[in-house]
Amino acid sequence: MANAPGGGASTSVAAAGTGPARIRIRAATPNDIEAVVELRLALLREHPEHPIYGRLRPDVSDRARGLFATQLRSTMEVIFLAELDGGVVGVLRCVESIGSPLLEPARYAYVSSAYVRPAARRRGVLRALLRAADRWARGRGLDQMRLHNVAGSESAEGAWSALGFSVVEQVRIRTLDRGSG
Repeated sequence: MANAPGGGASTSVAAAGTGPARIRIRAATPNDIEAVVELRLALLREHPEHPIYGRLRPDVSDRARGLFATQLRSTMEVIFLAELDGGVVGVLRCVESIGSPLLEPARYAYVSSAYVRPAARRRGVLRALLRAADRWARGRGLDQMRLHNVAGSESAEGAWSALGFSVVEQVRIRTLDRGSG
């Protein structure tokens, strides 16, 4: 199933408490690399104390540019951008992932790197991004969506719960001592 990434989608939703807002969702292209790098690194930088995401490499921007450029060319994933009031305010990556050969489903949609600029939050941007990801995943015959979010972030947990996601497992980390055998 080598579909072209994305497919433009545009949607209009009501902004929380302010009347209608025009949110445009579209699949990112290689020309959008700077916006993708900026938004996805902003997500990581939002969690400087996190034991995984808070450990950015000094050359993170260069590494991100190469990695995200490869992702933008992939036929197995799409990166959606949200535009509001003439600017890019959000990003969401959705990947067609292979499941365990022992479990159903064989394939599922994996959401990552969902981020909305703080000034654009609570205006329906994440919901609009997720709707585009839903359409993309259904178009590929997928019927399940998964994601990871930062543990302990009440806003993230609340947003994802409101969007229909439930917690089904936890990821734990243990640092190994260097030099211990």
